[in-house]
Amino acid sequence: MAKLYFHYATMNAGKSTMLLQASYNYRERGMSTMLFVAGHYRKEDAGYISSRIGLESDARLFRDGDDLFAAIAEHHEHASVHCVFIDEAQFLEDAQVWQLARVADRLGIPVMCYGLRTDFQGNLFSGSRALLAIADELREVRTICRCGHKATMVVRLDANGKVARQGEQVAIGKEVYVSLCRKHWEEEMGRWAPEDFIGFAGG
Repeated sequence: MAKLYFHYATMNAGKSTMLLQASYNYRERGMSTMLFVAGHYRKEDAGYISSRIGLESDARLFRDGDDLFAAIAEHHEHASVHCVFIDEAQFLEDAQVWQLARVADRLGIPVMCYGLRTDFQGNLFSGSRALLAIADELREVRTICRCGHKATMVVRLDANGKVARQGEQVAIGKEVYVSLCRKHWEEEMGRWAPEDFIGFAGG
C-alpha cells in the first residue's frame, strides 16, 4: 500500500539532496516521478529544486489553493506516476496535505514530502503540523548544532548578522538561517542567559 511520508529537518540538513537522489533512483529504473516545490516566493511560472552540492531538477510549483490531487491524477491518467516528491512541504495548506494523502490512498502512488518542522520562533508551519498529524511515516533528517549535538531548531540572522526574534514566519531576502540545538536556540532567542560566547547571543 502506498504511503504518505514526511522527511523533516532544520535548515541545511540536505533534504533537497535526498529528494533529488530518491527521484533519480526511480528514474534510473525506468519509472516516472512528479516533483513539486513551493511557489509562494517565486515570480516565475516554472520551478526547480536545487541542492547545495549542485544537483537540480525541474519541478512544478504549488501555491495556496492549488488542488494537488487533481493535478497528479490528471497527469497519472496520461502517463503513469510511480512516486510524487514535494520540496518545501512546510508551505502546504492543510487541505493540500489531505490531497496528497488521497494520492497515496486512492491512486496508490507514494508521496515523499520534505520540509522544515518549525520556524525561527519555534512554531510549527501549517503544512508540517498537518503532515505530523496524518503522515504514515515520519523520518527525521539530522544535522548538528555548532556544539556537536543534534540540531532541532533554527535562528534567522538579518543582513547585519543579528538574530531576529520577531517578524514574519517567512522572509526571503538577505536573511541567513542557522540550525541549532534547543539549548543554544533558547540562548540566541534571549529566553536563557548564554553560557558561552561562540554564537550570536548578545548580538
